[in-house]
Amino acid sequence: MKIGELSRTTGVSIRSLRYYEQQGLITSVRQPNGYREYTPLTIETVETVKLYLNLGLTTEQIAGFLTCVLQNKEAFCTEVMPVYRKKLAEIERQIVELNQIKANLIDRIAFLGQQEQGNDE
Repeated sequence: MKIGELSRTTGVSIRSLRYYEQQGLITSVRQPNGYREYTPLTIETVETVKLYLNLGLTTEQIAGFLTCVLQNKEAFCTEVMPVYRKKLAEIERQIVELNQIKANLIDRIAFLGQQEQGNDE
């Protein structure tokens, strides 16, 4: 299948598919006319990449275990759990930071609200 069909089938833009190929996540065979030709298995690969991107992983992280996951069950790929744990720790740090920002904004809004009330009197 050509890149346009792969894009329509998976819902992934042609630009993203080219990027996935550049990152080594998918492969194609170049036809004599220069067009990329993908096998039907590429659909499964793209769907798997989408799953991991939706978990917040980078294409670099995905590339580290994608081949294993496509050949085995995820549970048998020892490369996956450290990436998941690292991502979870990163998200937990971001949540702490965002909660601090939220608290700062709440305080600032309360302060400005008191200033407004003082001007109304």
